[in-house]
Amino acid sequence: MAIEVNNESGLDFDEQAVLDIARYALARMRIHPLSELSVIAVDAAAMEQLHLTWMDLPGPTDVMSFPMDELRPPARDDEEPDQGLLGDIVLCPEVARTQGEQAPTAHSMDDELQLLTVHGVLHLLGYDHEEPAEKAEMFGLQKAIVDGWRAERGLSGPSPAPTTA
Repeated sequence: MAIEVNNESGLDFDEQAVLDIARYALARMRIHPLSELSVIAVDAAAMEQLHLTWMDLPGPTDVMSFPMDELRPPARDDEEPDQGLLGDIVLCPEVARTQGEQAPTAHSMDDELQLLTVHGVLHLLGYDHEEPAEKAEMFGLQKAIVDGWRAERGLSGPSPAPTTA
C-alpha cells in the first residue's frame, strides 16, 4: 500500500501511527495492496478554506476526504479488489486536539487523528453518515477498525469515541 503522510500543520503528531492505522484500515477493508493514498495535515486556516470551498461551510473542520478512483471494498470474499488511487485525506491537528480534549472520554490529539484517519478512509470508500442507518454502519466499522488496530498494538483503554458526526 503506497501511503504518503505530509504534515503541513505546524504541529507535531505521531505521523507513523497515522500511516499505520491507514494501512491497517485499508487492509481490513480489503483494498488492493498496490492502491495509493495521500494524507495531509494542515493548519486551521487552510482547513477553513477547504471547508468553505468544497462544502460551503464556515470554520475549520477535523477531516475532509477527496476520493479519486472511487474504489470500493470487494462485495464478496472471493472477489479481487480493484487497484487505483484512493484519493486524499486532509486532517486538521488543531481541531483534533480540541475535539480530543472536549470528548466525553478525553483523549490525545494523536488518538483523535488516528480515529479521524479511519473516518477519512471510510469516506474515501463510499461510506457516509447522513442517514441513521448509514451512520450506524460507518461508525460501527470505524469503531471495529480502531479497536482492532489498538488491540494488535496492545494499547490499553477504550478507543476514543467518535467526535465526527
